[in-house]
Amino acid sequence: MQSVSDVLKKFDPLKDKYISREYQSFGIYLSKKLGDERRKALYIKMSRDIPRSVLEEALRFVIDAKARNKAALFMWKLKELGVFKKKKKTKKIKRN
Repeated sequence: MQSVSDVLKKFDPLKDKYISREYQSFGIYLSKKLGDERRKALYIKMSRDIPRSVLEEALRFVIDAKARNKAALFMWKLKELGVFKKKKKTKKIKRN
């Protein structure tokens, strides 16, 4: 995990003028590493909601693999790690 001082050292106010939080910076870092800059908003949301250790583990897995589609492999690894769990539907029973 990066410290706040490391993020501030790398911060360029002209280039990064819309980045105000650390998780936004990490989300953009993810999109660049995965080669999927069209979906920056998705990675920013993931970096806000999903624990950093899980994201870094999936990213390490993808970087070590020689995949053509790194973004798809990243999503698959997150699924394998149990980030996306299905919610069970419960039936409501009407009682008269």
